[in-house]
Amino acid sequence: MARRSLFPAALVAAALVTGAFLALPLISIFLRIPPGRLVDQLSSKVVTDAIVVSLKTTVLAQLLIVAFGTPTAYLLATRRFPGRSLAITLVELPLVLPPAVAGIGLLAALGRVGLLGSSLSALGIQLPFTQAAVVLAVAFVASPLYIRLAIAVFESVDPALIDASRTLGAGEARTFRRIALPLARGGLAAGAALAFARGLGEFGATIMFAGSFQGVTQTLSLAIYAQFDVQFDTALALGGLLVVVSATLLLLLKTRVPWKNFASISPFRFAPSASS
Repeated sequence: MARRSLFPAALVAAALVTGAFLALPLISIFLRIPPGRLVDQLSSKVVTDAIVVSLKTTVLAQLLIVAFGTPTAYLLATRRFPGRSLAITLVELPLVLPPAVAGIGLLAALGRVGLLGSSLSALGIQLPFTQAAVVLAVAFVASPLYIRLAIAVFESVDPALIDASRTLGAGEARTFRRIALPLARGGLAAGAALAFARGLGEFGATIMFAGSFQGVTQTLSLAIYAQFDVQFDTALALGGLLVVVSATLLLLLKTRVPWKNFASISPFRFAPSASS
């Protein structure tokens, strides 16, 4: 009898330790300085510049991710072709790459002496250390979250509905627009929210490819790093802001997409489907 009661107690103890470990650093941000002072720090020039840069670049990156990621995901979800597993692995790879590798890769590809650097320079385009570089860095690290979830969402659409649409004479483009997209809308919104949250907190690839220039390329995450040794209260305020935004996005996500349904289309199902 005593042994039977030990296991539930061990589960509870492990859960309490895990919860405390995950919650304590987040709570400490808001306990470190009074709430009023924390809010006052958000009005500083450094913070407002970082907010503007982060919102502008993350929204632009999000538009690119959705515009190119949605058709890419639909193609990978609805087609079976040689190399499909490799293509899905390529989509997933930035999720597990160290951020520094993403940054150095973007420089090697798009920098002044990079693979496409001379071609871009000939067109008068300079990407590194500009806001465009921030957008590309954010899109690179955040797009896998959207695309992988979108693949799972499109795979979950009932094929009978797609076949019925085609049988009734609708073309593939119209079927995609009138059937697949409306049915996948909730899951695509969930993927977009995750990608937005990931992009808003991007640091490593951005600092290597775009640098950290206040009002130009310094995002919220980069501003935290820059203010860490200069004004710790400002760094705490920026950290608190990101915690609130991230928590709000997750709560909205779980409110709009029930957790049971969200789990069934999780972007972290890395293995391609058996039919691939």
